Amino acid sequence: MLDFKIEEDKCIECGLCAQDCPVGIIELNPKPVIRREKEKNCLKCQHCLAICPTGALSILGKKPEDSVSVSDEMPKPETISRLIKTRRSIRKYKKENVDKELIQELIETAAHAPTGHNDNAVLISLIDNKEDLDLFRSKVYDSLKNARETGTLEKRFQFLLSYQKLWKTKGVDVIFRDAPHMIIASAPSIDASPMADCLITLSYFELIANSHGIGTLWNGMIKWAIDDIDPELRTLIGIPKDHTIGYVMIFGKSAVKYARGIQSEGLKVNRIKLE
Repeated sequence: MLDFKIEEDKCIECGLCAQDCPVGIIELNPKPVIRREKEKNCLKCQHCLAICPTGALSILGKKPEDSVSVSDEMPKPETISRLIKTRRSIRKYKKENVDKELIQELIETAAHAPTGHNDNAVLISLIDNKEDLDLFRSKVYDSLKNARETGTLEKRFQFLLSYQKLWKTKGVDVIFRDAPHMIIASAPSIDASPMADCLITLSYFELIANSHGIGTLWNGMIKWAIDDIDPELRTLIGIPKDHTIGYVMIFGKSAVKYARGIQSEGLKVNRIKLE
């Protein structure tokens, strides 16, 4: 049941909801309606709710008055451009936790990232306090030590052993960079685009985190540890076996402050012209 409802006194029969429906299941009669036999085709994208100019339409128990309005002030393009251009990978963090309410807000914002076929199946595995991350960090370094002692570490990961030695002998944390928090995005492997869905979600998370002054670092080494070095780490943090891990990100309050952005060399562009 889609719980598709129209407040008739608000509906102006403009037809925008029907025109914008990706699967074309909304009909005008003369008010919008979805036939019961067509409900199964709904993508649950809520485009109909979003486009209704008078707030007459609700669906899936979602009411228009509970949505964020686009009539409020929006950031200027140059503001967003500056945020993107001044983003830096942070490798030095303050030894304190980020407020849990702020972390929750960041995740709720990242939940608006698009996903293939609108599956919305990305799972966020989160360590939101430095005490638990300290424990997980120790597990990762112990896994590297065990792989070295048993000779099971693949050649391509041998360089990680020097980081394990630094941690053991000097307490220098190259892998986690002493960050207080970690977030992992995974999604069911059978989904249309699990890897892309995870990466887009983390990109949304990073941008909103950076706007709050929270530093982030995309961390492939932790992903290797979980995916390729010690499968028990996946079990430890509760990532389902049937999930693809998109990526791992560490985050926290930055201990460094950059004065300006870098000067990018730009992207290679293939301008396509078809005759």
